Amino acid sequence: MKKLFLIIGAPGSGKTTDAELIAERHDNITHYSTGDMFRAEVASGSELGAEIDTYVSAGNLVPIAIVIETIVTAIKNAPTEVIIIDGYPRSTEQMTELDSYLKTEDAVELTSVIEVVVSEETACDRVLGRARGADDNVEVFNNRMKVYTDPLEEIQAFYTNLNILEKIDGEPALEVIVNVMDKFIQSKI
Repeated sequence: MKKLFLIIGAPGSGKTTDAELIAERHDNITHYSTGDMFRAEVASGSELGAEIDTYVSAGNLVPIAIVIETIVTAIKNAPTEVIIIDGYPRSTEQMTELDSYLKTEDAVELTSVIEVVVSEETACDRVLGRARGADDNVEVFNNRMKVYTDPLEEIQAFYTNLNILEKIDGEPALEVIVNVMDKFIQSKI
């Protein structure tokens, strides 16, 4: 059975970098970033990529059907038994859709949801400091932050009730965060 770990956090919380570094340490872990998957699709110049770009460039959520298809395909095609997906879920609808999918899928277990917790100030400084693309400016950051925080309490409550939410402080040095997160993931596999 595949073990699925989801990592959520504000834009700029470091969730993608944390997950990448953990996956690099272990041959049995595959990492996917929803943001990277969407950016790759946009860069491909496909029709789907153009549709995704209209949402991402404004800092809005990609429609649920596209997101679920992307996530499910990634899980099914993962070459390892342990999968880390960061940046998901970003809405209660995404959370509910994934939960519905997992209830019908015997080969995948949602092992844990890890929330990387950072202040809004830290998140903003990191996003504006990295400036990866047109979606990294103050106006879009503020929208992305609102999109992240609006459903957060409901998402936290849902996964807390399932007893699978783990909060990790995203403020310390990168190595400290990665070590704490890695130790937690290893304890669950």
